[in-house]
Amino acid sequence: MQKDSNSGTPGTPRLRRRRGSNEVPQEVVKANGAHLLVDDRSKYRSMLIRLYSTLWMIGGFAFVIYMGHLYIWAMIVVIQIFMAKELFNLLRKAHEDKQLPGFRLLNWHFFFTAMLFVYGRILSQRLVNTVTSDKFLYKLVSRFIKYHMVTCYFFYIAGFMWFILTLKKKRYKYQFGQYAWTHMILIVVFTQSSFTVANIFEGIFWFLLPASLIVINDITAYIFGFFFGRTPLIKLSPKKTWEGFIGASVSTIISAFLLANIFGRFRWLTCPRKDLSAGWLDCDPGLLFKPDYFTVPKWFPAWFPWREISVLPVQWHALWLGLFASIIAPFGGFFASGFKRAFKIKDFGDSIPGHGGITDRMDCQMVMAVFAYIYHQSFVAPQNLSIEMVLDQIIMNLSFDEQRDLYSKLGQIIQEKMFGES
Repeated sequence: MQKDSNSGTPGTPRLRRRRGSNEVPQEVVKANGAHLLVDDRSKYRSMLIRLYSTLWMIGGFAFVIYMGHLYIWAMIVVIQIFMAKELFNLLRKAHEDKQLPGFRLLNWHFFFTAMLFVYGRILSQRLVNTVTSDKFLYKLVSRFIKYHMVTCYFFYIAGFMWFILTLKKKRYKYQFGQYAWTHMILIVVFTQSSFTVANIFEGIFWFLLPASLIVINDITAYIFGFFFGRTPLIKLSPKKTWEGFIGASVSTIISAFLLANIFGRFRWLTCPRKDLSAGWLDCDPGLLFKPDYFTVPKWFPAWFPWREISVLPVQWHALWLGLFASIIAPFGGFFASGFKRAFKIKDFGDSIPGHGGITDRMDCQMVMAVFAYIYHQSFVAPQNLSIEMVLDQIIMNLSFDEQRDLYSKLGQIIQEKMFGES
């Protein structure tokens, strides 16, 4: 009987594996934790490690929030750098890099060029507002803003030429693969971060609340899954359970309603930042952050401590954020889990004990930041109307008699104001 070259014993049926399959071998599945968390014997030890690092992260996050807009922005930049580092290393081959000196430096050249482009566009006007008191700085910043796109384009073209000039025979496939991978990383990292920074300057509230909801959803999903999880949720994340998902969803939506009331009462969280100064903010909070009072119905039990409840209008918006954070945003984590399984890794990095890398903590945050910005711009931010837009609306929607009445009333209002000023 002929001995099969791929089997250990004669006559054993040959086990074939599809060529190029992305399925993760069984040993990798076990390494990634295919068993439920509730049955994990070492779960208490891992829970303590995770709890310790979580407390450090929450404490650091609270301190940065207290320091204000610029420090939050600096935190976002640091997170971006760590995410880019983890993702750059994901497909890196050390033996190839040894044959390509300076090739890693090219990746970071593209990274900082993208950073200059994204943040230059977002913060250009705020830079002018910050340095208007100094003529030299004003001219310098104005020149930078005027030639911002030309500068970024020059840096990108310089990197492009650098890449072409460093192509080496027998390394073409690796180099072009890394070139494409670098650009994909830049799209992923800077797309979400640009929305995040925009949220920060619209008011820390619109950054803090969505970010907090993702943290709450992650923690409560872990707790409910830790103690009650029995029903697997999705094969991409074997430790995720329906019990954890449902428990976290309810907790997140309730937390969104309550946290919006707490955060919305601090003006330094709700005021938008119009420049890059670090001073304390004080502004008119607007109708969204002014409480409405509701009388408690008489049929409520006597032991209920409140006879009148104050609700901020922004709390109703917060419910939509909570709904998205609990149902849609977790799919960012599922996507990351599938991505890691495709590359047969457990975590993107090991910079956070018990959590993995920075990218492992930011998968859902990226999805949430984009939604928070789009929701704010679509349903919360007031519409900025120009004179041309107002005139177009008048011409299209008002009859000739209505336009004449409007002209007369505007004339009266202007005369009254001029008379009052004189």
